[in-house]
Amino acid sequence: MISKEQFILRQPAAPEETSTDPYYLNLANRLVKIAQEKKLLPSYPDKVVERGAMAVIGYYQDVICDAGVWHSFVDECRRMYGYSVPFYDNGEEYMDYELNKIDVRFMVWYSLSMNYEQLRVRNPFDDELIACADAWWQELEAVYEESPLPEDYRLTHELEIHAEEDKQALYRLGNWLFMHCYLMTPAYAMTLSEIASEFDLTKEDSIIELQKRMEQSMAEDPTGPLAFYLGEWLYLIVEGKMPPSPKSKEKRGEHKFYTAFINATGGKTLEFFATYDDLNHFFIEGMGWTAGEEHLPMMKNERDFVVMVEKEKGMLVARNVAKCIASPDNPLYDASYAKDHAIELLTERGRCPGDLLRYICAKGWLPDARFPNSNDTGLVTKNADFIARCYLQQYYRGD
Repeated sequence: MISKEQFILRQPAAPEETSTDPYYLNLANRLVKIAQEKKLLPSYPDKVVERGAMAVIGYYQDVICDAGVWHSFVDECRRMYGYSVPFYDNGEEYMDYELNKIDVRFMVWYSLSMNYEQLRVRNPFDDELIACADAWWQELEAVYEESPLPEDYRLTHELEIHAEEDKQALYRLGNWLFMHCYLMTPAYAMTLSEIASEFDLTKEDSIIELQKRMEQSMAEDPTGPLAFYLGEWLYLIVEGKMPPSPKSKEKRGEHKFYTAFINATGGKTLEFFATYDDLNHFFIEGMGWTAGEEHLPMMKNERDFVVMVEKEKGMLVARNVAKCIASPDNPLYDASYAKDHAIELLTERGRCPGDLLRYICAKGWLPDARFPNSNDTGLVTKNADFIARCYLQQYYRGD
């Protein structure tokens, strides 16, 4: 069961205990007990179920007092995608500032998927997930009117981003959002694991260096299901809008690879190659690279290349992805292969370069992508950008 220490760590007032923490800890453990007694999540270990229950209770506390985190997420989903909640949207039936069944369904899918590597990519409409989410929603709905206002959960109220007197409160809010908030931490779990793997945590010096690296991550890495940066989340939650757009960077001029590439392709910015020999031949004959050499030799044993150019950034080469991309100019596209593997471009970090993937998503060139054990390609097509943000984080949003 969830311990008091585990629960309080995820609360905004941590490490202090508030008067309402026992109530919500008890409620979280009731959700765990429901899942165990009804055998609702047999595919997941107890620790993952407990994390899922704490995430759902975090959402519930937010809704009870309108802390602003969940509402900011919903508002941005509407702005970016035209729906309230990914995958499960029910249009006009959605109730703002209220407990919604589809919210709980999303939180169950999101928290379990992000916290369990063995089932990281799972159909949001999997029967196991839906049965648990609906049972948990029913329990929360039964106590919704009597649940107390969570103490110290309304961190954002009456704060102003640029107010000097709010600096300390904003820092506290930002630290909680990034490190312990129910909505942010599931998506950040893999990034945290990647960072921790860089250090030998048996050494005291490494722990100090890890703390510094975490502070750097807070400043540089996105988090949460929409992969927003901390400054963006703070603006959304406190001000109700995204921060002002940064000033445009000074243009770098046309990259030499871009010029050579479009000259070789007749103006196209994307080209596809089945083999390394085809790719190397293009570099030599099309772009004028040195004849008789094997260029990019580290890719000799790979296949199905995509080469993309951008006017200022230059050229990128992606391997083992061409069969998944339904560009009208791609002779290598294999719909049967894409049904089983295209989802990997959206969910496996480093599988496809971010610039290329953003371009693909914008063009709608993953029409056959689907979640495992699902034939619903429309679900992925409609939510491709969201899926990539949620799973890939900085690998998708990073420049």
